[in-house]
Amino acid sequence: MPWSPDQALAKFEDLGDTHLYKVPMANGGKIMRLLYILCLMMGSMSAMGNNQLHDSSVLLWPDGAPQAKGTETTDQPGLTIHLPSNDKATGAAIVIYPGGGFSKLASDNEGLHVARWLNSFGVAAFVVRYRLRPNYEPTVALLDAQRAIRHVRHNATTYGVDSNRIGVLGFSAGGHLATGVAIRYDAGNPEATDPIDSESSRPDFTVPIYPVIDEALPNLVTPESPPAFLVATHEDLAPRIKGSLPFYEALLDNEVPAEIHVFAKGKHGAGLAPGDPSMGQWSTLLANWLRTSGFLADKQRIAVSGTVTIDGKPLSWGGVAFIPEDPNAPSTWVFSSGKLNIDAASGPVPGPHRVEVHVLSKNISDMTKGTYSMDGPARYTKTSPDATEPLRVMIEANKAITIAITTE
Repeated sequence: MPWSPDQALAKFEDLGDTHLYKVPMANGGKIMRLLYILCLMMGSMSAMGNNQLHDSSVLLWPDGAPQAKGTETTDQPGLTIHLPSNDKATGAAIVIYPGGGFSKLASDNEGLHVARWLNSFGVAAFVVRYRLRPNYEPTVALLDAQRAIRHVRHNATTYGVDSNRIGVLGFSAGGHLATGVAIRYDAGNPEATDPIDSESSRPDFTVPIYPVIDEALPNLVTPESPPAFLVATHEDLAPRIKGSLPFYEALLDNEVPAEIHVFAKGKHGAGLAPGDPSMGQWSTLLANWLRTSGFLADKQRIAVSGTVTIDGKPLSWGGVAFIPEDPNAPSTWVFSSGKLNIDAASGPVPGPHRVEVHVLSKNISDMTKGTYSMDGPARYTKTSPDATEPLRVMIEANKAITIAITTE
């Protein structure tokens, strides 16, 4: 956004070049206009380079946090900002709550390392420094966790994120906060004197990793609760596992989109668990879930209808995959017996897609005999064996698609 003349002067003052604008305006404002043009150029150059906010820090309450018992760093909850490069940014954002049993913060492996990983595929990350025991109880940390969401949402334009795609991710005690803010949220106070307090504290999704979940929380889940991606390990302490399962069950009962992974092996406090062949897979699974759930793109899924034929006959029974050319958009996989009738909740997003047709059976007319109808799995990615290009379709609203494959 272009700077006004007053903002232009302030920019030069920030840079320490006060002598540039304290000269007499004897030439009808020409110097002012020159400064304005120079600042516009500087703003454009900044937008093309690394964002100046990357790796910077802010206080959640610059004028003092509520219930603060002092003015030390530990009394002032804050946020460290990690923004992806402009060429990768998706508009998605995740607020991170490191673990540490509410007595310390594992800010490296459960904060910085995760932020760097999220940045690598275009997600803005914000690592929270929340208040700890013995001076502050978890209820105060929850206030800090909620304030962090409000702060990011209020400054969404500044950070280059979509205010409707702000999630939270927390480990252990931070997972306690990630589930807490997902259930105990409010729409904000429209009459608040602090504009940040007028923002909603509801995250758009939550990612609790080996969390410690409040036993009362599953009873508070509603159909309006945000989608969740949960991770736990069988090797971890049993109470933590048992806390995740009823929370997931409550999400299931309320038809809230959710995914849970319980790995056989994996240490509590491992963060991304680099090098662990079991638990180390959770980050890849999360990236897939974010993409499939539509949090990495601002495009909306649409309903799709059409037909699928092989050698002129309807597909007997198979699966059809729509793979968008936009790598951040969600893919779609559906069953088909020659027709496509996909609702908007499960459909692809508008735009060009590659298509794969997987034949699961060539004869489903009588499945009582236990006989085979084909030699093995069959997959078609082109319209014919001689085709040089992959099978593609353009997904458009209110337009049926035709997928016709020949095998000879």
